[in-house]
Amino acid sequence: MAIGEAGDSSVGRLHEPRHQGAGGGGVRAWARKGVRICYENRSNRNGYKAGDMREGLKKHYARDCEFVAIFDADFLRRTVPLLQRDPGVGLVQARWRYINANECILTRIQEMSLNYHFAVEQEVGSACHAFFGFNGTAGVWRVAALADAGGWKERTTVEDMDLALPSTFKAYRYQQHRWSCGPANLFRKVLPEILHSDRVSLGKKFHLLYAFFFVRKVVAHLVTFLFYCVIIPACMLVQGDVCLPKYVAMYVSALITLLNAACTPRSCHLLIFWILFENVMSMHRSKAAVIGLLEASRANEWVVTDKLGSSKAAAAVVAKKKKQQLVRSRCCSTRREMHVLELTMGACLLYCAVYDIVFFGRNHYYMYLLLQSAAAFIVGFGYVGTLAPS
Repeated sequence: MAIGEAGDSSVGRLHEPRHQGAGGGGVRAWARKGVRICYENRSNRNGYKAGDMREGLKKHYARDCEFVAIFDADFLRRTVPLLQRDPGVGLVQARWRYINANECILTRIQEMSLNYHFAVEQEVGSACHAFFGFNGTAGVWRVAALADAGGWKERTTVEDMDLALPSTFKAYRYQQHRWSCGPANLFRKVLPEILHSDRVSLGKKFHLLYAFFFVRKVVAHLVTFLFYCVIIPACMLVQGDVCLPKYVAMYVSALITLLNAACTPRSCHLLIFWILFENVMSMHRSKAAVIGLLEASRANEWVVTDKLGSSKAAAAVVAKKKKQQLVRSRCCSTRREMHVLELTMGACLLYCAVYDIVFFGRNHYYMYLLLQSAAAFIVGFGYVGTLAPS
């Protein structure tokens, strides 16, 4: 078995003595105990994580291995037996649990979204023998199945489609850009291969192209943004000519949201915050999906997502935050990083809400618009995920 820790670090950091010493020291300690282990670094970042894994499988010590585990492999005793009992199983994907889910509202909201992905999308896809997104963390592949599928490709930044959650808005935006842009870009690149594949049935081709890629990864982001942040506000300006049924605007979408949130019942009281925040983020996801489809300049941009994760990492980040806050207080500066797009969205939504109150007001849509504009302003003024826990 080959166990790989396939992170994406910059070339400069790979050759820092302290980085080499930290990893090399642990490797030497295990080697003295008789464990077959080696410590290697690449001299470049070609292909990012996918390139890391592809190069790893070319090593002499990986050629004779039957299984390969990715990232933190403390789950092997429960996953490898599933592969050993059934030679027909190609991969095992474990479900995530998050060490910092209670850190702030931002991480709680992410937990709700990702729990739906694992509890519904992956489990239903597996039970129906349909395609589903594989996650690099907590996954074990049979090497033969990986090779039969064509191996790791470097063509996008979602080689797996991290276990801690990003707890700052800046890190979360970078992550969501990659998670939205990557699948859309992958959809563009694999479309001809799927259509011409003789190994996939027509029904599964339709599911993969329509439901898995087009609707879930592209259309969902665009519809959410256009409907809740463009169409509903615009309808408030022309209510004499356009009638927007409440069951379309509220009841159907509320039912879908409740079903998604059912996977995380402990956070159901955050449902309103989740809806408002997801609507704001739909603007960034829509932009990223369009960039991926058009393969624009940022389509293959990779930015490592910062997470607090373990207690040591969290303590380091907290100390850094406190030091930065002390410097800012000495300079008597209260400036925060502001986001122009969110502020513009908030201003437009607020204008539509006030217009509805002044000239109409009977349908109560202004209540939603006021809440949504407040959410956009909160994000725009940088009050989301800026403080590390003490």
